[in-house]
Amino acid sequence: MIAVVSALGLTGVLGGCGFGGSSDVTLKLVAADYGDSAANSSKKYWADLVERYEADHPDVKIDVSVYSWNDVDREVKEMVDAGDPPDMAQIGAYADYAAEGKLYKAGDLLSIPVQADFLAQLSTAGEVNSVQYGLPFASSTRVLFYNKKLFAEAGVTPPQTWDELAAAAEALKAEGVKYPYALPLGPEEAQAETMQWLLSGDGGYTDITGTYSIDSAQNVETFAWLKDELVGKGLTGPVAPGKLDRADAFAAFAAGDVGMLNGHPSLMETAKAKGVEFGMVPTPGIDGESQVTLGVADWMMAFKENGHRDQVGEFLDFVYSEENVLDFSREYNLLPVTTSASRAMASSDQDKDLKPFLDQLATSELYPVGNTSWATVNAAIKKQIGKAVGPGGSPAGVLGGLQATATRAETAE
Repeated sequence: MIAVVSALGLTGVLGGCGFGGSSDVTLKLVAADYGDSAANSSKKYWADLVERYEADHPDVKIDVSVYSWNDVDREVKEMVDAGDPPDMAQIGAYADYAAEGKLYKAGDLLSIPVQADFLAQLSTAGEVNSVQYGLPFASSTRVLFYNKKLFAEAGVTPPQTWDELAAAAEALKAEGVKYPYALPLGPEEAQAETMQWLLSGDGGYTDITGTYSIDSAQNVETFAWLKDELVGKGLTGPVAPGKLDRADAFAAFAAGDVGMLNGHPSLMETAKAKGVEFGMVPTPGIDGESQVTLGVADWMMAFKENGHRDQVGEFLDFVYSEENVLDFSREYNLLPVTTSASRAMASSDQDKDLKPFLDQLATSELYPVGNTSWATVNAAIKKQIGKAVGPGGSPAGVLGGLQATATRAETAE
């Protein structure tokens, strides 16, 4: 089975499974699997959480079905289309269901302390028309990973600026490094690498008002630099960026073939397992460390169809307790979505490996997931953006085409 990637860039390969007993009220939850095998399937996390919850709430049964990222969004869509949505879904996107009036507002479900505990930028990303419907469930950020051995052999230090990154890549290339800088703009997760670079160039997908600004002067300048200074000089490896997927770039880093690349926490475990000694630094920017980094999140939502608002809200209050948020984050090397759990993680030696990512979370910017147009724009970026840095490619032309797609999609909302 081919693995599909969540918003966090994590893969899952397991099929559906369910568990639960019988009681007065049954709440159905469909959840995504963050594990990569039966041994660390999210089924185990939910089974433990549900067992503890039901012990204190004998009149409520939580029936959880866990699906791989290959299947979970489609499974939920089929349930919704059939008029039988689950009470709750923990999947990759919420905006379409919110726009159709199918979801409870966060304020109608959660207690005030729980809703207030979400990190501010994640709460905002969960809003449609300034009302929160999407409950952030898991989050992550990106930092620059570098191979310590390759850097030492090339006599370079971790870069803080684009020019330093390009100079380091030149030195790595001279040492025969296969991918001096891995630039995955292939269709798997091009939207992440693209946004990371746009942010480091003082741009982004949207402007301060939330309107798409994909072809802004800053964004065009960023991709012109990538095309001329990295790709055009042969510093991004043997695979064209538009053909290089994130998973393949991570695998190449773990194999010792990549000097540096943008990565999220799961790469730590992959690299450690292969014996690669790596360092992590904030993303280099156009004239210093990038002031903003990419943040990503997956979402929990509650459908109104079956009612049970009070029971759903009480269960979600439990799901978002500090203990449970920390347990999930630690199990899958993800960042907490709440202030309380973030503070606990920041002060714990147990979580020191995640600290570089946690430090970036406060200044992170998320995809414009509250726009129902984002799905269309996201798909177009994955398909087109690699052409901007290819031979004969036009950054201005490609970004202009994506802006036109975004404008049409926004008008159709």
